[in-house]
Amino acid sequence: MTSPANATPESRSQSSTDAELKEPGRFHVIFLNDDYTPMDFVQKLLQEIFYHDADTSSELTKLIHEKGKGVAGTYVHEVAEQKAIESTTMARSAGHPLNVTVEAE
Repeated sequence: MTSPANATPESRSQSSTDAELKEPGRFHVIFLNDDYTPMDFVQKLLQEIFYHDADTSSELTKLIHEKGKGVAGTYVHEVAEQKAIESTTMARSAGHPLNVTVEAE
């Protein structure tokens, strides 16, 4: 893109900074409670995939069990999708029906 010959340096730099950068959207990875997936398995996923410590993963697991769902983590869309896929894959490989969704923050 070329600028007009008569444009001043100030007007050229002003027009290039008019575009505003936006932060990428954030998405929650949601674990849904079921009656079949063991709580210790959910804790394992929260520690291995979402890097929660033992105490936090235990509290989150209880919250998911009591409230029916809970946020495992919040990330940009691509990371949230990947963590949801990893969680679902590990659950299915272990024979558990755990459902994991991704929702906008």
